[in-house]
Amino acid sequence: MAGDTASRVTGSAEQGWRVLRRWAGRHAGFFTIEQVSRTGCTAYVRAGLSDGSVIRVGVGVLRLSGWPEGPFDEYAMWAAWFNGAAVFSHQSAAELHGLGRLRPRFLHLSVAADRMPATSRLVVLRRVPSGADVESAGSFLVTTPVRTVLDLAESDIGQAALNEVVADAVAIHRCAGTEIAAAGTRLSPRAAKRMYSALTAA
Repeated sequence: MAGDTASRVTGSAEQGWRVLRRWAGRHAGFFTIEQVSRTGCTAYVRAGLSDGSVIRVGVGVLRLSGWPEGPFDEYAMWAAWFNGAAVFSHQSAAELHGLGRLRPRFLHLSVAADRMPATSRLVVLRRVPSGADVESAGSFLVTTPVRTVLDLAESDIGQAALNEVVADAVAIHRCAGTEIAAAGTRLSPRAAKRMYSALTAA
């Protein structure tokens, strides 16, 4: 009887490890201690830390070591931290889409979660963009070019910087001026004025 119980526990942990690896695969190999606990495969992760197949990359964040490093690893890591529910937005989204030259010092995310990491690297907005305003960038989510333009029109970036973002969006065909104008009806009067001014200058 004890053997049957041990077998079930082992089988459950093995299944949890498979689930965790699939999850990590969606986020460039990153996963969190919380996800380890939820999947019940702590022993597998401990063994991985011992043999080098799992590495610690931050507080509460680990990674499958066989995963190749890439230019967007930090984005993927924070997507994993927020259980895939974070959307990169505002200046970070503009940077990812190649719009303007904002060169943000922080990563901007839109999330619904209350679980905030202890870091000054992130600017977190408590909101959930609609599905139509979000697209996949592989291992993380980002606001669409149109939503990014609207967000920046509502933000406090300078008008010249907004003009450049809008001009780039139209010039490199990330979105059409007519799309931006139509979406702008949802903006506040101040933001709409900024956005239409940017469209006129584009």
